[in-house]
Amino acid sequence: MTDGEIKAKAIREIRINPVVPGESVLIATARSLRPKKEEPPAPHDGRSYVDTCPFCRGHEDRTPPAIAQIPAAGEWRIRVVENLYPVLGDDKQNPNLAFGLQQTIDGYGRHEVMIDHASHGIRVHEMDEEHLGLLFSTYRDRMAALYAANPSVRAVLIFKNFGPAAGASIAHTHSQIVAMPVVPYNIEAEVQSSAAYHARTGRCIFCSLIDEALTFEATFYDRESGIVRRKISVGQYVIERGRRFIAIKPFASRFEWEVQILPLSHEADFANLSADDAADLGRVFRRTMARLNAVLGGVQYNFFIHSLPRGPGFEALRSSYHWNIEICPRTSIPTGFELGSGLFMNTISPEDAAERLRSVEIV
Repeated sequence: MTDGEIKAKAIREIRINPVVPGESVLIATARSLRPKKEEPPAPHDGRSYVDTCPFCRGHEDRTPPAIAQIPAAGEWRIRVVENLYPVLGDDKQNPNLAFGLQQTIDGYGRHEVMIDHASHGIRVHEMDEEHLGLLFSTYRDRMAALYAANPSVRAVLIFKNFGPAAGASIAHTHSQIVAMPVVPYNIEAEVQSSAAYHARTGRCIFCSLIDEALTFEATFYDRESGIVRRKISVGQYVIERGRRFIAIKPFASRFEWEVQILPLSHEADFANLSADDAADLGRVFRRTMARLNAVLGGVQYNFFIHSLPRGPGFEALRSSYHWNIEICPRTSIPTGFELGSGLFMNTISPEDAAERLRSVEIV
């Protein structure tokens, strides 16, 4: 497509996030023509073993003792250890403090590292689906164990940083789990907005999003000229679908290639993931990551799991909240406009991005 054709088809609009209406995204596709600095692909070391890597099999003495290991005996496939540089910990207690406008909360928590695979340089889309199912089952088990270990834990965040720009400091494939005494703002906003929607409609907003993605079709015309302003087709935002999970491109995508994975059936708590769920999630996740890799070529990314928090009031919100995985590829560097306004800017229409991801051939 030429620059002129891109300008002629340009979209410039602010989209409101249907899940968190206070969060807006500026879709400005003509901005893709401007000179800009993009994040490079993640450096890839495809070796299965690196002598200097503390996470490689045989180097167990270079990490803290295993908290969990899969399988429990013999050569491990997945290994969980304490993070040597934790953001939160249980090694010291600091009393809460309130003085004027200054307030602190004791930084109690846990920070674990999950070594996702014994092979040093394997990427997520290169893992087999059975292993990914095992990985998600281990995430579930660690989340449940951390909640059970201390009732003061309000939220457990599971996330993966892939590539230096996404925050990864060790190349060996790994993810992280942080148990916190507070509920992060992003999760709190999703939970409360979902509850407000449920109070108005009696429905889960995530279930409504899935229904729209799978069944919704519409054409919008300009009132005066009769020109078609927008067409929405069935499946337009669907990237991948399994028996139990679906990957969709959010209507108000904050990142150009952002994808969200959701259970097709309503479920608020990731800790309730079944063995069958884990198997299908492994398949949908691998195929989604393979699509991103095929289109973007080794892109750096973050993904994280949002699940219902614990604590007063949250148990009553199981019917309104829906756990989900957000995959956020890092293809550009935030500008001063985004940092100053708090308004995300996306230079690719989510509809075009979804079409490219859906149509690419993968193995």
